[in-house]
Amino acid sequence: MGTGGSEFDCNETLHTLYTYLDGELTDDRRQEIKRHLDECPPCFEAFDFEAELRVVIAQRCKDHVPDTLRQRVHEALIEEEKKQQSARG
Repeated sequence: MGTGGSEFDCNETLHTLYTYLDGELTDDRRQEIKRHLDECPPCFEAFDFEAELRVVIAQRCKDHVPDTLRQRVHEALIEEEKKQQSARG
């Protein structure tokens, strides 16, 4: 799939792709993978697809929390804080 000049092969790059996208690699490891992606169009295509998919999911998969639930949580937090303060002194 890729070129022979890269230190990473395609399997290793694709296996590490999610960790790369999550920013969970060392700087050196990120550079090695970036170099491979720059040299290997099929791997870059896979990277580009996964990166775009993450953006779409992040934009579309947002749950709306009803205002009534927000208010109940807020009131519960205030009540809990009052209980803790009265227990202290």
